[in-house]
Amino acid sequence: MTETIRVVLADDQHLVRSAFAMLIDATPHMEVVGEAAHGGEAVELARTARADVVVMDIRMPELDGIEATRRIAADEDLAGVKVLVLTTYDTDEHVIDALRAGASGFLVKDTRPRDLLDAIRTVAAGEALLSPGPTARLIERVVRTHPGAVPAPGRPEALGELSPREREVLVLVARGLNNREVADALVLSPLTAKTHVSRIMGKLGARDRAQLVVLAYESGLIVPGGPGDT
Repeated sequence: MTETIRVVLADDQHLVRSAFAMLIDATPHMEVVGEAAHGGEAVELARTARADVVVMDIRMPELDGIEATRRIAADEDLAGVKVLVLTTYDTDEHVIDALRAGASGFLVKDTRPRDLLDAIRTVAAGEALLSPGPTARLIERVVRTHPGAVPAPGRPEALGELSPREREVLVLVARGLNNREVADALVLSPLTAKTHVSRIMGKLGARDRAQLVVLAYESGLIVPGGPGDT
């Protein structure tokens, strides 16, 4: 039997929460278990309502969605809770801060209902939101238009622990390829590609593929507008 995905909605606009709640509650194997008007409530509901996914707006009063995401990601008791960030514009540079804080992906608020439901399912399954390709494109755009928004402090020490093959895999993941596409590009089995991705996440301390994209840019492994591998 398919388990029901438990969703918390965090948005300071009651109308937005109500619309999303009606859609989610009308969907089989999915239910809204809490609604929050600010980030503090979202963190508390993630814990008390035993949420699987928190659909999190970025701009909220008292505690914004970025800090709320950071607190959820830092809480060992909430390790299984995934955060799906909502933003008004897909060019919002704050999305990068949310991904760095631990969000598994992002959606714009005017996304189609079907895409919202698919995104919740994908994030609940432990994957980054759909393909990280849109995330990569957003990061590239922000790096170009907002120098310093994504710092490049040099390669983190953990990056040096990656094998040459793992570095190749990380570059491809950062470009938006899924496991099967990575396998095809490097002539590997899909299972081997998946294993490489899991090991890379472990070595770099990334929660999911979306954070791998951010780390690849922060480390300088991927250069916006460049050939990709530095």
